[in-house]
Amino acid sequence: QVHLVESGGGLVQAGGSLRLSCAASGRTFSNYAMGWFRQAPGKEREFVAAINWSGGSTYYADSVKGRFTISRDNAKNTVYLQMNSLKPEDTAVYYCAAARYYSDYVPGRHFDSWGQGTQVTVSS
Repeated sequence: QVHLVESGGGLVQAGGSLRLSCAASGRTFSNYAMGWFRQAPGKEREFVAAINWSGGSTYYADSVKGRFTISRDNAKNTVYLQMNSLKPEDTAVYYCAAARYYSDYVPGRHFDSWGQGTQVTVSS
């Protein structure tokens, strides 16, 4: 199992930006797809974005398309989520996840390893 640690969350005003990072353990990080999910209070966890093994393909939820950017640095075993034009409805705990058995992402792909989450709060 891979160990994932998120960082970069915090409190920001609407319209502001944050960059989340997720550091992964292990030597096979560059082999598999990664994703970001979020869970707001009282709501189910939802998909935010995903990226394939090389960073050449990315996928976004409609709610964040055009505002969020997922990227990865395989040399640093890290995946990022750049969040711009933040809205109060983006407030949630954000989790990174690894799909260690897949190099590419398609909707519904199973993510088997999860980080502990980082809180993002957007004030109006």
